Amino acid sequence: MSDPVVDHVERCWDDEILPALSDYIRIPAKSVAFDPDWEANGHIDEAVELIVDWCRRREVEGLEVEVVRLPGRTPLIWMEVPATDGSTGPDSDTVVLYGHLDKQPEMTGWRDGLGPWTPVLDRDRLYGRGGADDGYAAFAAVTVLEALAAHRRPHARCVVLIEASEESGSPDLPAYVDALADRIGSPSLVVCLDSGCATYDRMWVTTSLRGVASVVVTVEVLRHGMHSGAASGIVPSSFRILRSLLDRIEDSSTGEILVPEMHGSPSADRLDQVRATATELGEGVATAWPWAGDTGPVVRDPFEALLAKTWRPTLSVVGMDGIPSVTDGGNVLRPLTSVSLSFRLPPDVDPGVAAAAVVDRLAVDPPYGATVRAEVTESAAGWEAPAVAPWLEAALDAASTATFGQGARYIGEGGSIPFMGMLGERFPDAQFVVTGVLGPGSNAHGPNEFLHVPTAKKITAAMATLLSDHARR
Repeated sequence: MSDPVVDHVERCWDDEILPALSDYIRIPAKSVAFDPDWEANGHIDEAVELIVDWCRRREVEGLEVEVVRLPGRTPLIWMEVPATDGSTGPDSDTVVLYGHLDKQPEMTGWRDGLGPWTPVLDRDRLYGRGGADDGYAAFAAVTVLEALAAHRRPHARCVVLIEASEESGSPDLPAYVDALADRIGSPSLVVCLDSGCATYDRMWVTTSLRGVASVVVTVEVLRHGMHSGAASGIVPSSFRILRSLLDRIEDSSTGEILVPEMHGSPSADRLDQVRATATELGEGVATAWPWAGDTGPVVRDPFEALLAKTWRPTLSVVGMDGIPSVTDGGNVLRPLTSVSLSFRLPPDVDPGVAAAAVVDRLAVDPPYGATVRAEVTESAAGWEAPAVAPWLEAALDAASTATFGQGARYIGEGGSIPFMGMLGERFPDAQFVVTGVLGPGSNAHGPNEFLHVPTAKKITAAMATLLSDHARR
C-alpha cells in the first residue's frame, strides 16, 4: 500500500521541482570566491529570486519566505513554518533545515551535449552544475513541509536556511546566524541536505566532515624572465625550489603529510564504524574512480581507503600561476611559480594551527635565499557528529526502510561543510542529520555533475518521515 506522503513527493518532483531545478542550473550563480563581482553580475540574486518565487507558491500554511541581506554579504533565504500544533517562535521546539544555492565554477571536460549551465535530463540523471550541490535542497525542504501539511502529518516548527557562500567556505553565514540568533532559537534537530551517499540504494548519514585549509605559495627568483640558455645553471628554477619546499610538507612517494599539526585521532567507536562501512562497501571504496590508463589507488584496503578519505590529511595542488601553456611556453627561465594548495584536514584538527604550521615550514630558510611568500587564503574546521540519540537512530532506520527498502547506514565524508562545525559549536545539545544525494559518479565540482533523481525523491520522502517522528518523539 502506497504512502500518500511519498506519492505527494514523487508528483512534486516530476511536475514542479525538476522544471524549476533545470531553470536554476541555467544560472551561472558562481560563489563569491569565483565571482568577486557577483553583486554586479546578478546571478546569485537571480537564483535567489527563482527559489523564493517557487517556494512562495507552495501550499504550506503559515510559510514565511524572506530574503535577508546584510551589507557587503551574499543574501540568505529565510523560511519559517509553524509547528502543526500551532506553536511558533524561537522558544518552540525547532528543526533547522540547511542548504545553499551558490555554485562551483564551470570546470573543463564536460562530455559532448553536456555543460555546466545546460540542464540535461538523461533517464534518471539531471546533469548540470549545482543541481545536486546544492540547488535541490531548498525545493526538497519546502516539499517536505508541503507533503506533511497536505496529509496532516505532525512536525515541529521548522526554519529553512539557504545560504549563498558555501562553496567559498561560508564566509557570510556566521554573520547571518549571529544576526538571526534570536529568531532561530535553540533547535533540537539540524538537517543538512548538502552531503553525499555511498550508494543509491539506502539513506546514508554523514558522521564526520574534514576541515580545509588553503595556502597560496609563491617562489620568486628574478624580476623578469630570462633566456633559459643564458640563465639556467646559474639562476635556480623557481619550480625546483617550490618542489623542494613541498617536500617539507608531503612525502611525494606516499602522499603522507609530514606536518604533525595536521593529523587527527579518531575514536575507537569511530574506527569500528569505519570498519563496518568498509565491510559493506568492499573494494569499490578504492577502485570506483575514473582512472586514466593503468593508474591505481594509493591504498586498496577498504578500511584504509575510508580512513584516508575521512580521517587523514591530504594535499591537492588546485591552481598554478606563472607557467604558460605547453603551446605558449618558450625557452625562458621563468621569474616565479605560484601554486594554490588545498589541504583536507581530519575533523578534530584546528585548521588555523594547521595552516600556520604549513606557512612556517614553507617560509623558513628558503633555498638560494629565494623570495618565498605563503599566505593562508581559507581555513575552516571539520565536524564530527555527536552521539546519535536512540529515537533518532530508530527514526533514521525507519525513514530509510520506508523509502529505500533498507535501513540507514553511517559514513564519514572527505569534503567540508563549514556550516556544520559552526552550528555544532553553537547548538551543542542538538541532534544532527547530515545527508544528501551526491553518490557514485555524481562528480560534484567536476565535469558531468549530475543529480540522481530517484535518490533525491527518496531522500525528500525520508526527511518527511523523519520530521514526523521527531515531532512524536
